[in-house]
Amino acid sequence: QVQLEESGGGLVQAGGSLTLSCLVSGRTFSSYVMGWFRQTPGQNRDFVARISGGGSLQYYADSVRGRFAVSRDNDKNTVYLQMNNLKPEDTAVYYCAAVYGFRDLSRASDVDYWGKGTLVTVSS
Repeated sequence: QVQLEESGGGLVQAGGSLTLSCLVSGRTFSSYVMGWFRQTPGQNRDFVARISGGGSLQYYADSVRGRFAVSRDNDKNTVYLQMNNLKPEDTAVYYCAAVYGFRDLSRASDVDYWGKGTLVTVSS
């Protein structure tokens, strides 16, 4: 069983930065495409970013491209989301997500495993 645990959420002013981390249990971390999604109350859980198992390929939602950066450390079983130039509309619960193998990760329905989420609040 794979378990994901996010950390690093909090309150930040608009224009500020925050880095989220997601620690993943299990011995085959590099076999998973990892991603981040976010959700606000009453809304769908939306794709934010993903990174390939080896870390060489990243893809971002249009709303965060150029401001957010996803990375991973396979020795530490950890994936990161560096968030810069944050905006109030980035306020959401951010979820770490994993899908096994060489599969797409762009919709919530693609996900095999979820973390419990961490709240990011951006004040104006």
